[in-house]
Amino acid sequence: MEKFIQKIESEKPVRYTVEDLKKFTENHKTRLGAGGFGEVYMGKFPNGVRIAVKFFKKRVDKRDEEQFMAEVGTIGRTYHINLVRLFGFCHDRNMSALVYEYMAKGSLDKYLFRESKAKAIKWEKLHEIAVGTAKGLAYLHEECQKRIIHYDIKPENILLDENFIPKVGDFGLAKLCNRESTHVTLAEKLWGTRGYSAPEIYYKNHPVTYKCDVYSFGMVLFEIISRRRNTIVHSSRDSIDFFPQRVWEEYEKGKLGSMALACGIERRQQEKVERMCMVALWCVQDLPEARPQMSDVVKILEGGMEILPPAEKPFQYLFPAARTAVLNPIPESSSDGGTREESQPRRYKERTTPIMAKYEIEMATSQQ
Repeated sequence: MEKFIQKIESEKPVRYTVEDLKKFTENHKTRLGAGGFGEVYMGKFPNGVRIAVKFFKKRVDKRDEEQFMAEVGTIGRTYHINLVRLFGFCHDRNMSALVYEYMAKGSLDKYLFRESKAKAIKWEKLHEIAVGTAKGLAYLHEECQKRIIHYDIKPENILLDENFIPKVGDFGLAKLCNRESTHVTLAEKLWGTRGYSAPEIYYKNHPVTYKCDVYSFGMVLFEIISRRRNTIVHSSRDSIDFFPQRVWEEYEKGKLGSMALACGIERRQQEKVERMCMVALWCVQDLPEARPQMSDVVKILEGGMEILPPAEKPFQYLFPAARTAVLNPIPESSSDGGTREESQPRRYKERTTPIMAKYEIEMATSQQ
């Protein structure tokens, strides 16, 4: 019974000391990576279990504390095979750190954009990664006691264990949302990553729902299908190659199956590719209410539910026919000169510019 109780207690996030982390990481011996938040080091528990310790960089503006609280307050409440597990944390006046399970294969972007073809993951495994990621998001949105909105779904935040099982990670922007609440309001900050964030994210004081994660997942699906960034700027031709737009054009022609061959995927996988393309187009609908639930996405990807066609052409807020729009969506005006009520469907108008769209270039370069 004592062993049972200890096991139950060990499954909750544990508060570690600074000395604990020094021992676990052998005094910061092996660095796994770094970012604006700080640095990540490899470590090991006394029982031999490998871990990744994320040390936050102290900031005057307290953003490190906000991110720390966001991660502990969200992922610390969950346990799912497709979510990175938080073992514990450390916090004192000089340091904040999180102790996560170690993900041996790193992040998905490495295998989509940086690996050689010889080392690339087979497409069947990529399909499994897409399904697993969708299951993780469905759990956050629909199965937790409080809904969790991630806000930053992208290949860099989809981590892979030694068996290439995907786990959603980096909950530094995540927020809890009561199920009875239809939305949350992001007051002054832009959340997420350009190229993956839903259009409604870019409104100041605009209601944002969990459907922003659905949009981001759709953008990731496009990149899984093509094994490339969604947006590539050809400076020599002064043109933009936006893969999701190409998928829509093939869908309109009734030639989605050709996308498989164009992306180097075997013909026998054509049906799955078509399903993924349709799901991606459905997920990235401009209007949040037109996007699916993640549980439905899982069913469709697994073949247990009929594919529903996307309601409208996506990206109308961003890419007109000439593809020279800048992302600067503005709500439709009402007859009295103000904006429509938030409860009304939200649409986005384009603003054109004579120069190459700055946002499109950022989409292509922000993750390089």
